Amino acid sequence: MESLLVEEIKIEPFSFEIERGKIKEFVMAIGDPNPIYYDVKTARKMGYRDIPVPPTFPTAIEMWGGLDFETLIDLLDLDPLKVLHGGQEYRYIGELYAGDTVTAFPKLISAFEKRNLRFFTIGITYKNSNGELVLYSESTIIERGGSIK
Repeated sequence: MESLLVEEIKIEPFSFEIERGKIKEFVMAIGDPNPIYYDVKTARKMGYRDIPVPPTFPTAIEMWGGLDFETLIDLLDLDPLKVLHGGQEYRYIGELYAGDTVTAFPKLISAFEKRNLRFFTIGITYKNSNGELVLYSESTIIERGGSIK
């Protein structure tokens, strides 16, 4: 397993304001009927400051905030027809709610080839508007039939 990181790939930070409407769209798309995601009064009654983000919502932050599929394809020089999503992990350190603005600091952690597959791992540190760490996510992208380009 030889690293493909010949030179460091810089991924620019991006900010995202979490909106109630985006949370609602997201939970509707995944079929989550929990009322805390639809109604701020219900969320507050349940002890939340505002409508909380659902556990996998950071994917929407990435897609809408600046690290979408096309950006990754260009950045990593991938063939979009051969790309697989290899995994996703979220580690919540703090809480995220509608109305919060987060800044994401993505970094390419590793890139290697194994058995004609290219693996890329991207870690993203999220900080709130006070500069506090609130979330860390890590995703693995796999390109089938890849060979060092």
